Amino acid sequence: MSTDHETQIEVEGDLGVLLRAQDFARPLISGETLSSGENTWDHAQAVSELVASLGGAVSLQAASYLVYACEHLNKPQEVITKAFGATFAVLAMETTKLVQLQKQSRAQTTLLSSSNKATPTAVGSGSYSLPNQTEAVRRMLMAFSKDLRVILLRLSSRLQTLRFCAATTKTCDPSLAQETLSVFAPLANRLGIWQIKWELEDLAFRFLEPITYKEVATWLDEKRVEREVYIEKLQATLQDELKSQGIHAQVQGRPKHIYSIVKKMRGKSLGFDRIFDVRALRIVVPSVEDCYAALDWVNQHFEPIAQEFDDYIARPKQNGYQSLHSVVRDHSQRPIEIQIRTQAMHEHAEFGVAAHWAYKEAGVKGYQGVSASSSYDAKIAVLRQLLAWERELVDPEGQGNRSSTLPGATSNKAEGPALDDRIYVLSPAAAIVELPQGSTAVDFAYTIHTNLGHRCRGARLDGAMVPLNTPLKNGQTVEVVTVKEGGPSRDWLNPELGFLASPRAKSKVRAWFNAQVMEETIQRGREAVEKLLQREGKTAMNLESLASQLGFKSSDQLFEGVGKDEFSLKNIEQIIHPVAPMPALDEVSKLKKRSKADEQTGKGALLVVGMDSLLTQLARCCKPAPPDAIQGFVTRGKGVSIHRQNCPNFKQLLFKDADRVIQVQWGKAQTQAFYPVDVALEAFDRQGLLRDISEVFAKERMNVVGVQTQTIKGVAWMTFTVEVQDSSKVEKVLGIVREVKGVRAVRRR
Repeated sequence: MSTDHETQIEVEGDLGVLLRAQDFARPLISGETLSSGENTWDHAQAVSELVASLGGAVSLQAASYLVYACEHLNKPQEVITKAFGATFAVLAMETTKLVQLQKQSRAQTTLLSSSNKATPTAVGSGSYSLPNQTEAVRRMLMAFSKDLRVILLRLSSRLQTLRFCAATTKTCDPSLAQETLSVFAPLANRLGIWQIKWELEDLAFRFLEPITYKEVATWLDEKRVEREVYIEKLQATLQDELKSQGIHAQVQGRPKHIYSIVKKMRGKSLGFDRIFDVRALRIVVPSVEDCYAALDWVNQHFEPIAQEFDDYIARPKQNGYQSLHSVVRDHSQRPIEIQIRTQAMHEHAEFGVAAHWAYKEAGVKGYQGVSASSSYDAKIAVLRQLLAWERELVDPEGQGNRSSTLPGATSNKAEGPALDDRIYVLSPAAAIVELPQGSTAVDFAYTIHTNLGHRCRGARLDGAMVPLNTPLKNGQTVEVVTVKEGGPSRDWLNPELGFLASPRAKSKVRAWFNAQVMEETIQRGREAVEKLLQREGKTAMNLESLASQLGFKSSDQLFEGVGKDEFSLKNIEQIIHPVAPMPALDEVSKLKKRSKADEQTGKGALLVVGMDSLLTQLARCCKPAPPDAIQGFVTRGKGVSIHRQNCPNFKQLLFKDADRVIQVQWGKAQTQAFYPVDVALEAFDRQGLLRDISEVFAKERMNVVGVQTQTIKGVAWMTFTVEVQDSSKVEKVLGIVREVKGVRAVRRR
């Protein structure tokens, strides 16, 4: 808990703060009007009273006035900090920022609705449709929920706006009513603040569907007097009867909520006469045992409807709600819904987590089974509900695709980012964009569109030019400055410079450079093939046909293999000049004799299955070494060429003439000989790179017998030839080389 917050707690009982806040704000806002038409001062007073009714501290009531004073101050944070302290300034600024973001979002929603377009920006990938925009508002609200007081202020303000529109018969902005129904009411429900939730739903529904609202209201009103008389009589009877059983209960009539009635009618395709909770009672008793005792008495004196019973005490709702719900019929078969709960359950049902906004006074009762004897425990209990609501938004089917983390717990990176790992910013067209914490304008650009990211050269945050590696903050408006054509900078991939934070942006930049390297490799291979054909006088040869004969799907694949030195030009020469037939048996006999001589001198390290001591040679294209899986290919006049089984050249030979392939294996002398092995790597060029890599080979006692290197556009391409007795040790060394600063990729050729 921060020092500022602790200071806030200490002054909660100081009514002087509230009076000073009123005196501070009155001259600034008393003559101002909100977009709804309501006087700003009247609105601030009403919000303050709502906060008080929900148990909000005096300091939070004072903040209700400071929020609306912010936009009338030149330097609001400095002024409020000086007058009231840093805590009030942060609370007022965060709430003001959220208000502004929601205004922009509603404007964008209205634009999307009127144009029926899925993309709100000129450059985009179609990711920000109207449903996604609503989802983004929810996520944005979650981003500001780390200070829960901001959420309580926004809920109270929205309720007051709807009350004003209803009382003055003013037209309510449909986007505001829809946002209330889609975002604010579900949030109030998640936090268990039913006192606000029901009223938000009814008022929003009244403006969105006035005809349906009026019809249901009329139905309820037609028999209102008769129903109220009946409920009052039943209420008195129940209270007296329960008292006679030793159960001290408070029996109350429960108010009717039009929106919940309509939802039930539509969800279950029921007529108005089938809605059971039109007649409803609530029984509040001292203890859980009394709850079940009261239920037993009700079931004995009325006819229960079994399928309409819910035990939310044994199985609380996700937001902590607890109560017994039962529907019974009286002697006239009229349905009555009865709720039975303890006083503590009732307080939670009415105010939810509002009692914990100051993170204290939870007492021994705790919250949803969590002991809140300390302020930290109470805060955790509240955050659990917010995080559960956030999981519902990202995983509505309950598949467990995402997971959030409570403070003090360990985040499971494999399951998804925690709440603090995301920020929410706006495009110039007010589209809300979700990004990882630490993201920059470059990340933002790639999230909107890959091409926008490639062409990004500058950025404005809230209208001010900033460096591209400036971390973004919640609520900022990001504008990207682009060029007509161009690509990303290699500096963007340097983690020390901090240009990129999102995996998407990093992968897009890497893909761009890989594509550039691929183009250069293909061009290099094309030039080599065309030079060979020119030398052989075969410039008219069809390149696609040539690639097909060599087993490639296209000429570009052929050029790529040649450009990477993975495919030898000798294979093309063999197409132009066909190879002579298989060696005769007498020639094979000569090869055996030569191989025996080699074996006697200790040179023989390979055996040909079925042809002992046949002359062999290691292929230069793949440079096999024990214990590599190998195969042989009988050449013309040079014995058997030994290749690794995964050698691209050998695969081509196998494709062209499988009859000349023979089985080979390593001989006894293999453990005594050294074999050359090529290691190819790609790295960002820098001073000392060659030295650092050579040191790795030296420490691993591998003799480097050759090095080839070239640099293209800041990328170094190197090939090291090292001598080894056992090729399996090469993989270990490759793992160490990968850790050298700047190395992007390394492999054995």
